Amino acid sequence: MAVKRISIFPLPGAILLPGMQLPLHIFEPRYRALIGDALARDRLVGMVQPKGGGPQPALFDVGCLGRIEDVEALEDGRYNIVLEGLQRFTIVRELDASTAFRQVEAELWDEKESGDLLSLGERAALEQEARRFADAQGYAVDWNSVVELDDYSLVNIIAQIAPFDVAAKQALLESHGLAARSELIIQLMQFFGRHDGSGDRVTLQ
Repeated sequence: MAVKRISIFPLPGAILLPGMQLPLHIFEPRYRALIGDALARDRLVGMVQPKGGGPQPALFDVGCLGRIEDVEALEDGRYNIVLEGLQRFTIVRELDASTAFRQVEAELWDEKESGDLLSLGERAALEQEARRFADAQGYAVDWNSVVELDDYSLVNIIAQIAPFDVAAKQALLESHGLAARSELIIQLMQFFGRHDGSGDRVTLQ
């Protein structure tokens, strides 16, 4: 695996997968500095989930490197950006950086999923469970557009936008292989579709 120094944007509940896009609104000063620095250099930002709150929370080991594909710089210093996922990475160590934003040394994954396909049964099971989950949550979905998506896009879009908790999102990010991620999504939709006796949605945490 290649080792790379990565400037990171820790954000709970948000994951990025290779080939997918993630729109972000950047408003905190340290992350405005991060985006400004990335734009001046290589346009690369590492998305990673923190394990807790506070100014310097521990980080999950696995994140995803993204390239800034679109940027809108606002007059007050904020940014609207779109990141495109490139490669997942495993953090080796956090660096003692003088910047306002955090930096890590990480090993980049060899990504081989873009050509993966689901079987007809796997695709049908995912679409069926997605419809059931969306109906139960009251989401309006353009299913005509959904069925036109290729397997890779369908699985990874659901993984990124589904309203699961941080632990579930991380499990999806770290899963290997499209079929395995699709099966995990189905399990999570079934799990999060249940409610306990108090009426609160269950979580994995």
